[in-house]
Amino acid sequence: MEDGGGGGGAAPRGSGQSSGTGSGGGGIGLARELGRAFAHHRLYLKRLQQNLSETQKFFSDIQCSYDRSFPPSPPVPGGAEQGLGADGDVSEAVLRAGHLSCISFPPHEEEYLQLIVNCFPCIFILGQDCNAKCQLLNMLLGEQILPTTKRGSEDSCKRRRLHFTNGKQTQVSLALPGQYELVHTLASHQGKWETIPEEDLEVHEDSEDPAHILAELEVTMHHVLLQEVDIVVVPCRGFQPLVDSLGELVNGVLPVVIFAINNDELSEVDEEELRNIRERLSLPIFFFKVPKLGSKLISPHPSSKKRMETARSSLHRQLVDLNYLSDCHYNCGTSGLDAKAQSMLVEQSDKLRQLHTFTQQVLQMHLVDAATILNLVHCRCLDIFINQAFDMQRDLQITPKRLEYTRKKENELYESLMNIANRKQEEMKDMIVETLNIMKEELLDDAANMEFKDVIIPENGEPVGTREIKCCIRQIQELIISQLNQAVANKLISSVDYLRESFVGTLERCLQSLEKSQDVSVHITSNYLKQILNAAYHVEVTFHSGSTVTRMLWEQIKQIIQRITWVSPPAVTPEWKRKVAQDAIESLSASKLAKSICSQFRTRLNSSHEAFAASLRQLEAGHSGRLEKTEDLWLKVRKDHAPRLARLSLESRSLQDVLVHRKPKLGQELGRGQYGVVYLCDNWGGHFPCALKSVVPPDEKHWNDLALEFHYMRSLPKHERLVDLHGSVIDYNYGGGSSIAVLLIMERLHRDLYTGLKLDKQNRAKITDLGFCKPEAMMSGSIVGTPIHMAPELFTGARPERLPVFDEECWQLMEACWDGDPSRRPLLGIVQPMLQGIMDRLCKSNSEQPSKGLDDST
Repeated sequence: MEDGGGGGGAAPRGSGQSSGTGSGGGGIGLARELGRAFAHHRLYLKRLQQNLSETQKFFSDIQCSYDRSFPPSPPVPGGAEQGLGADGDVSEAVLRAGHLSCISFPPHEEEYLQLIVNCFPCIFILGQDCNAKCQLLNMLLGEQILPTTKRGSEDSCKRRRLHFTNGKQTQVSLALPGQYELVHTLASHQGKWETIPEEDLEVHEDSEDPAHILAELEVTMHHVLLQEVDIVVVPCRGFQPLVDSLGELVNGVLPVVIFAINNDELSEVDEEELRNIRERLSLPIFFFKVPKLGSKLISPHPSSKKRMETARSSLHRQLVDLNYLSDCHYNCGTSGLDAKAQSMLVEQSDKLRQLHTFTQQVLQMHLVDAATILNLVHCRCLDIFINQAFDMQRDLQITPKRLEYTRKKENELYESLMNIANRKQEEMKDMIVETLNIMKEELLDDAANMEFKDVIIPENGEPVGTREIKCCIRQIQELIISQLNQAVANKLISSVDYLRESFVGTLERCLQSLEKSQDVSVHITSNYLKQILNAAYHVEVTFHSGSTVTRMLWEQIKQIIQRITWVSPPAVTPEWKRKVAQDAIESLSASKLAKSICSQFRTRLNSSHEAFAASLRQLEAGHSGRLEKTEDLWLKVRKDHAPRLARLSLESRSLQDVLVHRKPKLGQELGRGQYGVVYLCDNWGGHFPCALKSVVPPDEKHWNDLALEFHYMRSLPKHERLVDLHGSVIDYNYGGGSSIAVLLIMERLHRDLYTGLKLDKQNRAKITDLGFCKPEAMMSGSIVGTPIHMAPELFTGARPERLPVFDEECWQLMEACWDGDPSRRPLLGIVQPMLQGIMDRLCKSNSEQPSKGLDDST
């Protein structure tokens, strides 16, 4: 081969010198197969990249949509911490932020997916020595590109890294990896060559240029395999330890690792290197024993081939000990495409094509992992959207009812308490009189035996001064007031105590539920409203030493008692103290006291009622604005966000299914509807037989509806009355490439609804799909769906014929269930026991008589 000369220094990458090509061709068939595998991978990788990109844009749009609908709340007044309500509850702003963080890409998953979709595959050739690696490279390319007669120890070999890429012409050059090409004269530039000269492959340690030592030999050539993937031959051990070389190379690429072996056993150094690779990188490796130099690639005799497959070679035992191979079977590359990528050992040269299967498994493993993670993100966020839509709809329906209920219950409470104040004034008077009569003797005795504080009483019974007498009278009055006040207040409270739970407790619980859906400012109003409620109707009708009722009684009793007069200073004796107490009690007017209590009670009730009504109006105003935003967001979630995310979820799940189980094969047609056809599918994903429903959505809306239906169906737990949905595949070339169809693979039943309203061998029906008939379509006058499967109110005149096996009870139930007016149809709770009764009757009849009627004819 010929090539021109070159000079020293550096030049832009791609200016290497051209050379001729070698000869050969034994590996062209394998190269084409590998090329198709990498092209296939690139196709699905592109779809994965597109789905990831659209998902990222979707989450970005969601963030903007929420920010516009719910801007950050202002700081809480009164010095409360940002994000907390007045009573310390977490504010809605914090709840929204936490909820929104769930409807986004978890950073670690997004980074991992970005890494996978941006990693392009590369074949790395490792080996026991240079000859094995070069021989394997030549077999892959089908050309004698590298020399295979290197002599000497691998540990002392200094061959540099070799990087093979595709190009229009064959070029050989030195380049710093990922940087620039070195302008350097190589032996391959000097003239013709059959293989790349040895001196171009080796590192010259005496070189004064460090870049020359670090450079890799880049070979570009036009080749069917290199059009799809680069190939790197790692440097020899003498230049760099294998695990270090591989560790540097696999960053940012999807590695397909091949280890070339030319001996019957691995050396200790080989074992140590492979052990380090497994511990640090955990990569599956394709181990291939290259043929002896000069030997012909002749397939062995079938008998000897069988013996080789059943025997355990030394290489196999060593790789089992190194945990690269399993000891349960002889791994010779027979794993299916649905298996997880595992290491392989191929010791027969004619089985090198097993590299194609290994490569498919490695590429598939990465794509399936990425599609699975992406689909989990889709499903998780889609479930959040669906639950959020239900919560918002419930909020829109319940909140106005709660507000109305709160107003109604407060009015009932107010009116009940006012009635008590109006109607029970006379009862209250009688109660006070009764209490005074019961306590009179006890009060007189307590007063007669009373010891005064801060008053000196002469022991000889002499009169005391005016100041001391006033002090004594005041202490006797306070004794009577204190004891009488407590007794009267307790009895007054007991007359309205029953209202505490039936009114106040219910109102408080309702207010707490309203608070949870508030903005910060309205949250404070709601909290204030609750405080008013407590102050007016809870605390103030429950006795304690500082309550309004107690203070009110105290003041009324004290004003009446303090009107007692006296003429001259008396002697302070027990009789005198008893007389003072009796005068105080007799001076009380029960009617005045009851009237005053009820009047003040009405005044406080009116004040609390007005404050409550004002706060409730403020609460309603806050909810009104919030509910308008909630309704807008609910419509976006239901009609835009959830269907759009469901479409992405359907695509990621379908990509996962087609990678693992391949595209299903369509059998004979079983039936058809408005949007698709149902086919027989013998086997898919380990399920057989299957029914394949192909759906061609006519527009974007139907695509989204179908995707949402698929998500619901897949989310439902397995049930004997539901048809199993095994998976989905999107066929981008359906109908010869004229359209895109969603292939839903599901359990195949024995018959359909039209053939007698019985679907399995026990005459029990199963739900096959949830359908995507929409009320909007019906309102516009269009009918969506297959007529014989549609709800009765959507059409008229189409009814199953009455077969002889349908007795009168069964037929009447059927007629009731397909009534055109949905409100006249029996509820499931009524239908179920009727069906159970019919089944029990038929089973009993069949046990007594040979089977007839509802037989299982096909």
